Amino acid sequence: MFKHLVETINFEEFVEWKPENGRYELHKGVIVEMQPTGEHELVRAFLIRELNFEIRRFNLAYSIPAQALIKSVNKKSGYIPDVLVLNIPNLINEPLWKKSSTVTQAASIPLVVEVVSTNWRDDYFLKFGEYEEIGISEYWIVDYAALGGKRFLGNPKQPTISIYRLVEGEYQVTQFCGDDRIQSPTLRELNLTAEQVFKAASGEQ
Repeated sequence: MFKHLVETINFEEFVEWKPENGRYELHKGVIVEMQPTGEHELVRAFLIRELNFEIRRFNLAYSIPAQALIKSVNKKSGYIPDVLVLNIPNLINEPLWKKSSTVTQAASIPLVVEVVSTNWRDDYFLKFGEYEEIGISEYWIVDYAALGGKRFLGNPKQPTISIYRLVEGEYQVTQFCGDDRIQSPTLRELNLTAEQVFKAASGEQ
C-alpha cells in the first residue's frame, strides 16, 4: 500500500517537492507514496459518486477535489484523504489553498473519509488523532475488507463503516455493518447502506 521515500522534512519542503502526478503524503516528517489497490479505488470512486450526488441534490456549497492536502496542527504531516468534502465559502480564509491546494481549518472540512488498506493503523490511530486535533466534525473509516484490529471491528471481525462525530472536541463513534443505513451528520438525507459500499469493491453498483 505504501512506501517510505524521504525522511525528516517539514511540510513546506514537502509541498515544494511534491510532484503533480502520484499520491504522496507526509507522515511525521516522512514522505509516503500511496499505492492503493484496485478494490480500494472502486470503493473510493463509489463514495465520491454518491456523496457528489447528495451535494448536487441539495445544492450544497461543497466540493470534492481530486487531490487536496490537509495540513496537521503540528505542521509535520500532510494527508490526501480518500474523500475530502470541502466547504467552498471558507476557502477564502485558507492561506495555502490557492498556491498548494492545502486546507488547515476545520471550517473548510465538513467531512473526510479514509478507505482502509493494509496500513490500517494509519487510519485508526494516526489520522484519527490528527483529524480530531484539527477539529474536523465528521470522519469516516470505511473498512470494507475488515482489515482493522478486533478492538475496532469486534470478534469475529466484519466489514464496518465507523463514523466519528466530534463532540466537545473528541470523536464519538457510530458503526454500520451489513444492511445498516449510514447516518451522516453532514449529509442527513444520504440513502446508502454499508453493504452497498462494501459491494463496490467487487464492481457491484
